[in-house]
Amino acid sequence: MEYIKNIIERYKHIRSVRMLRQSYKSKYAFVGIGNHSTNNLYPVINYLHIPLKYICCKSPGKLHMIEEAFPHVRATTSLDEILADEEVKGVFVSVSPEAHFSIASKVLENGKALFIEKPPCLSTAELKQLTELQKRANVLAVVDLQKRFAPAIQILKKELQRCKGTKTYNLKYLTGAYPEGDSLFDLFIHPLDCVTCLFGKSEVRGMESINGQTLMLMLKHADATGILELSTGYTWSDAQESMTINTDKGVYTLEQLDSLNFRQKPHCFCGIPLEKVFTHKKVTTELFGRNKFLPLMPNNQIFIQGYYGAIKSFADAVEGNGASAVQSLEAFMETYSLMDAIRSFNNGESNNGESNNGERIS
Repeated sequence: MEYIKNIIERYKHIRSVRMLRQSYKSKYAFVGIGNHSTNNLYPVINYLHIPLKYICCKSPGKLHMIEEAFPHVRATTSLDEILADEEVKGVFVSVSPEAHFSIASKVLENGKALFIEKPPCLSTAELKQLTELQKRANVLAVVDLQKRFAPAIQILKKELQRCKGTKTYNLKYLTGAYPEGDSLFDLFIHPLDCVTCLFGKSEVRGMESINGQTLMLMLKHADATGILELSTGYTWSDAQESMTINTDKGVYTLEQLDSLNFRQKPHCFCGIPLEKVFTHKKVTTELFGRNKFLPLMPNNQIFIQGYYGAIKSFADAVEGNGASAVQSLEAFMETYSLMDAIRSFNNGESNNGESNNGERIS
């Protein structure tokens, strides 16, 4: 028993040392202190001990409250003050979508690494401008489309790379009403970017808008075809995000990003499914699951949804800590092209320029 106890104590020591060695030396700034950032981004920055030097907001009345809540941070209303500080190597930006483009442009022009909440801008033309700015400045720029960093999505992407032939999928992204903004850029950008990440470039083969709240889409990728229901016509109390993918190996089921399962298909003989002839026992393999009992970061929704991975990858890249999984702004061009195609369909133009009769979504 003493031997086992020593092994456990040694493991605990190694684990604590590993956590303490994970430190960041550069200084960072954060522009914005709204509901999303305080609930999803600041907690990760605090957990990772990323040293914030500044927090910037547009309201002078909040400055003293910020400095009380963050004792070692300088609160300011001046972005120029932050950009002039040579100690600051990276800037987090999470403000209103309308302000993202101008702030991102200034950050890149001043040679600072950029982590920006989605959407980074409101058009493909603006994204192209930001991409050119990033290339000229030769600096890091990361968009917080965090589902790319979600553990379940990363596992699923590796699984799909091993599958052969054409895949089909069904995706549902269902929320309550969203009167405060543009549902396409603020909400639906998440599932659209997710399928772009998993399956690559796509074409809109069909679309119908229902009551200005629901989009029914058919997307065609190089080796996959999908049906998507994107809707703000349900409820926030029972919001759902799920995906079922049919492959040559079997069926993958993703639920709310905290559960990824695989079920192998029964074999066929001469086109006859053997499950119709013999008793077939269903075997489901859990590829990823959230442990809702242990109060650890990997079981926290902030981790499951990808915020932890996105922020850590950004800070690691800024610090030069090993290989980074971050992608340039150019990597999101396909997602913006897809949203452009949806806008065109919504405005009465199909992919080949012909008119369609879909109902417009706001």
